This record gives sequence, structure tokens and C-alpha cells, in this order.
Amino acid sequence: MNFITTYCHISEDHCAVNGEVLLTNESENSWIRTLYDHFKIDYSKFHKMDLMSKIGVIGSEILKSQNGKIVDYDDDEIALVFANKNSSANTDVKFQQSFKENGSPSPALFVYTLPNIVLGEIAIKNKWYGENIFVVSENFDPEFYENYCNILIPSKAMACACGWVNVLNDSIEAFFFFVEKEASTEDSLPLTSNNLLNLRKA
Repeated sequence: MNFITTYCHISEDHCAVNGEVLLTNESENSWIRTLYDHFKIDYSKFHKMDLMSKIGVIGSEILKSQNGKIVDYDDDEIALVFANKNSSANTDVKFQQSFKENGSPSPALFVYTLPNIVLGEIAIKNKWYGENIFVVSENFDPEFYENYCNILIPSKAMACACGWVNVLNDSIEAFFFFVEKEASTEDSLPLTSNNLLNLRKA
């Protein structure tokens, strides 16, 4: 039995960790910058990323800040299991606009016209070089996460950092959770489809 040991939600108006709202978007400053500063993220490449990659990096940093055991895993022991509904559409639209407005497409945006780039950014930032997968799905599919994590742990990974990161028209719907073989935190829950559905709604 694997366990969900830490989870968080990020939307365009709030950030919640383990079911508790930590921040609300009430400032005139950039919401992404507010999250970046609050969680004391120090990563110069962050500011050049697209919105989905920024949210992915913030989510991984929140998981690390809430579960001290994560940093104890070797760099090839954490797998990344991510999905969303809209692929990289948020950046794709901006890429098309850059072509129309400037007569040539923006190379800086082109880099982010594949959804799995978010996995690369998270892996580079954290030096996590284990298995990874990004799936485009019509809806959040808890059985996909449950089954895939159970396949990976412990044969190909010791833990999984998972995420549903959907960004469209700059609206944000993100749910991150960390899965381990053992219940490493007091609030750990068995990895089941029902628990994932309930936590996502929390």
C-alpha cells in the first residue's frame, strides 16, 4: 500500500496546503511572484518560464517545504506523474500571437509548446532524474495516478511527485501530491482513487 503524504492546491485566487488555505490573491502584485516570494524559491530560470512551468515548479517546492523527507531521496528515486486537460494550449495561443504580431514566432515561447516541458523544468530544478510521464486527459483521472504510482513504486521509484496542472487563458487549476511507500506524515492517507478525489475537492 502506498500513501499520499502531502498535497496542495493552487488556483488564480488562492493556495492551500494539506487542506489549509495559506495564501489568497489579494495583492496588486503578481500572484505568481507572491507565491515565489512566500515559499522562498530561489531560481533565476524561473522568470523565463511559461505559466504552467512556473506553477509546476512552485508546486514541487511546496511539497518539499511541507514534507522534509523528500530531500532524503536519491536523485533517481522520485518519479514525476503529471496530467492535464488543455496540454500546452495557454502557451500555444501566445506563440501564435507572437507570429502574427511580430512576423516571426518567439523562440522563448516555442520551448514551452509541449506540455511535458513542465516535467523537465521540475526535474532540472530539483535534480530529479527518475521516471516521468505527462498525460493529456479530458478529466482528472484518479485511477490513472493510483495505478501508475503502484506500478512505479517500488520497482522503478521509491516515491512519486504527482500533479494535475491545467492552465488556460491564464486561469489556473493545479493539484499536487506526493506518494510514498510509507506514511511519513501524520496526515498521510492510503493512495486510493476515492482519497484522491476527496483531496482534490478539499
